[in-house]
Amino acid sequence: MGIEAALPTDSLLTTQFHRVANWARRSSVWPMPFATACCGIELMATACSRFDLARFGAEVMRFSPRQSDLMIVAGRISVKMLPVLQRIYMQMAEPKWVISMGACASTGGVFDTYAVVQGVDQFIPVDVYVPGCPPRPEMLIEGIMAIQRIIDNDNLPRDPDGKRLPLQLAVKPNFQPAPQPVEVSIGAS
Repeated sequence: MGIEAALPTDSLLTTQFHRVANWARRSSVWPMPFATACCGIELMATACSRFDLARFGAEVMRFSPRQSDLMIVAGRISVKMLPVLQRIYMQMAEPKWVISMGACASTGGVFDTYAVVQGVDQFIPVDVYVPGCPPRPEMLIEGIMAIQRIIDNDNLPRDPDGKRLPLQLAVKPNFQPAPQPVEVSIGAS
């Protein structure tokens, strides 16, 4: 049936508990989506069958902060919405991680106004930045895999008081645009 059939009857299988706990934690990251704009559409596409976020153990989108451990901030955050975002983050149980998805969540994007927060990292600790406007679902999966690698290696930096510090990783874009089929030039006629 399983591994017990391959092992002799008198053998003993041992491992380190923190490795098993990290494996379980890595294999069951439950996202809390905080999608407010066009990045939310790409976030939804990530959970569809074409990209299949389920193979990474992150298919269970939880809309309750007490049941999730990964917050995905996708889209612009207004100043009025910021207290809600902070409250949801504080209600999540430790250990928790945050992905800032897209240019608007990371830097305010094209919305350089008084009503839009110019980067959520000013108010909550961000672990992984996923670039793009909007980023492709593959980029979000790469960001989730970056968090899984950190969980698996148990590399969580802490300050002297024991509070976890943000990782502040940036996912490198992996998309290369194809050349245009016809050269475009501006010429005098």
